[in-house]
Amino acid sequence: MSEHLRLTVDGPVATLTIDRPAKRNALSYDMWTAIPGHAAAVAADDSVRVLVIRGTDTFSAGADISEFTTLRKDGAGAVKYGQAVEAATTALTTLAKPTIAAITGFCIGGGCEVALACDLRIATDDAKFGITPSKLGIVFNLPSTKQLVDAVGPAWAKQILYTGDILDAATALRIGLVNELHPAEDLPKRAEELATLMATRSQVTIRGAKDIITRITNGATGTDAEVDQLIIDAVSSADYAEGVAAFLEKRSPRF
Repeated sequence: MSEHLRLTVDGPVATLTIDRPAKRNALSYDMWTAIPGHAAAVAADDSVRVLVIRGTDTFSAGADISEFTTLRKDGAGAVKYGQAVEAATTALTTLAKPTIAAITGFCIGGGCEVALACDLRIATDDAKFGITPSKLGIVFNLPSTKQLVDAVGPAWAKQILYTGDILDAATALRIGLVNELHPAEDLPKRAEELATLMATRSQVTIRGAKDIITRITNGATGTDAEVDQLIIDAVSSADYAEGVAAFLEKRSPRF
């Protein structure tokens, strides 16, 4: 685990904090390699229902470019480094529990990759966004490019990657890069509200929705036996029994 990543748990909500202020929360190789372990810890903790990812002061200014002259100086190093990044983002995208990126300040490059790997992105109204491989001669990897395309569509993905421009928060909201914008002082409360609300909802529903949405973004256009089984299993779950009973009894469900 990296000293610059802190995982804390408060009731049903876990928070992974990027804490490297001296480098504007730039993500080192060690930090990338630590993310899957934190995701696994969240997955294994039955008391945790939602993961929030945030930064101290700023979200993340990107990957730590100072390592590129050593760890990423040749093809083999680039492949190894890319595998660490992909393992980190995959660990987040495949986590069966909801994930929220609470974005303040800069969300650039690798920081944007982490945010895109989350289910929802909320940000301060003064946040800045960008993916800047075109300034470095780097080809952005396929999984992260797909997540960008899924969020903003191919035309905006091309503009973001081709230009390396930094986008303001209003533009990020308009193109679908983020779900919501809030004043800086309100963002922590909104992240807590969203996480707490999701934690009270049926986890059977959330897991099923996440699975099916992933299938759709991966090209599925119709149901199959695995999707049918998700629906069948849900009907026999305790959540289904409680949800229907609560509705009929005119009370809030207790999942």
